[in-house]
Amino acid sequence: MKFGLIRNHYIGRTFIEPAQAIRDFGVRLKLNPVRSLLEGQRVVLVDDSIIRGTTSRKIVRIVREAGAREVHVRISCPPTVSPCYYGIDTPTRAELIAARQPLEGIREFIDADSLGYLSIERLKEAVDDTRGLYCLACYTAEYPTAVQESLISLRNRQ
Repeated sequence: MKFGLIRNHYIGRTFIEPAQAIRDFGVRLKLNPVRSLLEGQRVVLVDDSIIRGTTSRKIVRIVREAGAREVHVRISCPPTVSPCYYGIDTPTRAELIAARQPLEGIREFIDADSLGYLSIERLKEAVDDTRGLYCLACYTAEYPTAVQESLISLRNRQ
């Protein structure tokens, strides 16, 4: 296996940056294409998630600009349709692309030739969650605690 993008490990997670301009700049600094490996190739990009879609769109663009013939994106979790109120700083529901767009809309937005996500069933299987012990609220919008309404209203005011 060869890697067509070289990652700068000094740049952190770009999706949590406060402004779009900072997120865009971070992606450009974070990933450097290896044109000799990408040019004329069918490329599969694998990422952990798509939050707003802007980072994925930038990465697809970087790979296309390096000469890739096709770009296919695979995401190793289900679509994130709801914010996490339990410690992960995810945006409001209105900012989550999967909360607003169907799969085809997301694919078009990021300009990929194809897009696929891991299903909730396969995620549960991968972590051996046969008893439903893991929180899946960011994928299902079904929160495990009663405090959700106050948390949602606080988040939506921001």
